[in-house]
Amino acid sequence: MTTVPPARTPRRHRARLLVPAALAVLACTATTATASDSSPKTTAATITTVQSHHEGARRPKAMLDDWLRLWNGDYERAPGIISPAFRVHAALLDGGDGSSIRGADGLVAWITQTRAAFPDLRFTEQVAPLIDGHHASVRWTATGTYAGGFPGAKAEPGTVVTFTGTDTLRMRDGRFVEYWVNTDTLQLLTQLKAL
Repeated sequence: MTTVPPARTPRRHRARLLVPAALAVLACTATTATASDSSPKTTAATITTVQSHHEGARRPKAMLDDWLRLWNGDYERAPGIISPAFRVHAALLDGGDGSSIRGADGLVAWITQTRAAFPDLRFTEQVAPLIDGHHASVRWTATGTYAGGFPGAKAEPGTVVTFTGTDTLRMRDGRFVEYWVNTDTLQLLTQLKAL
């Protein structure tokens, strides 16, 4: 009788299966994060650099820091980190899917609209970013003071809100080209008394 040894999965193959699964678990709906202007919270050991054929391509951690600052209102960073081909995938509060938000100008317009209801909105990194090849995910917390004007909201202006979310981004040649966002919209709408 001949016995056949069990099939073995090479480590590299298993790792390729686990990393996308981990990113999928982190990916969750409608705003974004920004790193504080203070020193970064992650170490180089937690980040893998993106390989690019483009000389001078920026490192992912620096790009994410600028991404988070952009969402905190530093709009001048947009042209340096957002590709003209940039596109958004999101379940927006108005029922849209984010496909109308294109390039740096479209993203800045969306951020400006978001910040209009919360002028002091501040995004902070909640969990160190995960970076794998050309993709990065960052978990964030946003806190801001409601200024009014949110459709259906019964909360008084001056109400402080806090909500969380996860941004997953695809990078190419030192810029972000694609963006998936998941925000805890239920948490936000509950605080705004819009349910």
